[in-house]
Amino acid sequence: MLQIIADLHIHIGRSLSGRPIKITAARDLTFANIAKECVMRKGIDLAGIVDCASPAVISDIEALLASGEMEELSGGGLRFRGKTTVLLASELETAEANGSASHHISYFPTFAQLRDFSRTMSKLVSNLELSSQRCRLSARKLWEITHSVGGLFVPAHAFTPHKSVYGTCARRLQEIFDSRAVADLPAIELGLSADTDMADRLAELAEISFLTNSDAHSLPKIAREYNILEIEEATFAEVAMALRRQKGRRIIANYGLDPRLGKYHRTHCPGCNYIVPDPPPALSCPRCGLDKVVKGVLDRLTEIADWEEPHHPSHRPPYHYQVPLQFLPGIGAVSLGKLLNRFGTEMAVLHRVSQEEIERTVGSKLARVVIQAREGSLPLQAGGGGRYGRAVAAAAETQMSLL
Repeated sequence: MLQIIADLHIHIGRSLSGRPIKITAARDLTFANIAKECVMRKGIDLAGIVDCASPAVISDIEALLASGEMEELSGGGLRFRGKTTVLLASELETAEANGSASHHISYFPTFAQLRDFSRTMSKLVSNLELSSQRCRLSARKLWEITHSVGGLFVPAHAFTPHKSVYGTCARRLQEIFDSRAVADLPAIELGLSADTDMADRLAELAEISFLTNSDAHSLPKIAREYNILEIEEATFAEVAMALRRQKGRRIIANYGLDPRLGKYHRTHCPGCNYIVPDPPPALSCPRCGLDKVVKGVLDRLTEIADWEEPHHPSHRPPYHYQVPLQFLPGIGAVSLGKLLNRFGTEMAVLHRVSQEEIERTVGSKLARVVIQAREGSLPLQAGGGGRYGRAVAAAAETQMSLL
């Protein structure tokens, strides 16, 4: 078995022709640049690109296949320059009868199946060119379409207070999915403001795998969260088996931000701009008394949890906290370049290179910051209401820009 590094939620900012795809994403976040970044700087073996149903992106994929830069794999997925595998995916927004909305990612084995899905969704989405658009379907109906063309369906950032299954739609999956769909869900995506300890307070998630993905809106943000899969090779079929824990394939580790760094970790009051530090669940503002607050992920999970403490099933892999190099205080473009030039990839610096080697490259002060981040000992202040958390150590006074 191989151990594969996988980030399965990456956005596209622009098509190769310059057409906007994800409005809030960087212009250089193109299909080809994502693949190059994964190969040359991040050390990512498998990337899920979630805007592939856009007709402009489909044209980009066709061009890359025609040029020979990418090739389709017999087990599903596309291989870029013989190295990184790309999974073709589409993130869409669904709406329930009560008006609540949630985001979901559909992954497809082949380019032909992706195009079939795109043609179907073009009749149900006003502008399929753009990312994460609302379709005229419920979550259950979107699952049915994804399932019918051989795709995998994964609820995205499942606990955030805006447009997620648990954050806005339901207290339990059965409220928006039927039993067949629930049984078919291979995984849910935790999102930046949650971790395994938080999610495993819900009993119904015991048989479902957890994914930690970056939801990257720029090239440097790729792999701020990622997964380690134990599989035979980096293909769609192997990933599907890993998510379902079949034939020895599995997720062996989740790497993610400390949830306190997420921008929706704690409840935020829009009336007085206060992030509530009180014990969860904080469902109103103790400062001004406002009831219409932006409920934090920790607060929402505490509100709906079955258990006060997590109950980890035996298959649940460890969750490792990480702070990507770009987000560490004091590490700018020059220091980052030195580290990558010497050690090859960000993954090597974050997890394998010794403190002494880092010191010889960028000095003792920055080396200590890297090791603090690796060990999870950087003091943090929780985020909420759209503001990311930040490191508050003496060497880390500046706000961490995580979007």
